[in-house]
Amino acid sequence: MSYEKVKQAESISVGIKQTIKALEQGKAAEVIVAKDADPRYTTKIVSLSQEKAVEVSYVDSMKKLGKTSGIEVGAATVAILK
Repeated sequence: MSYEKVKQAESISVGIKQTIKALEQGKAAEVIVAKDADPRYTTKIVSLSQEKAVEVSYVDSMKKLGKTSGIEVGAATVAILK
């Protein structure tokens, strides 16, 4: 389901740094987090999302999330932009 949201989104930010940037700037409408990503990184994004009242969805695979986002490597997080 969330993979489809990423595919259909007009604009996304891929990766931890870009997702944090989108959240801090108030541009993120929703954040997608890969369950197999390192929690040391994803925990900060989940808590920042909660602070900013941005919905968080989870997917199973970093590899599939990266591929869906149009990159050749895995992606821990993706922000769907407003």
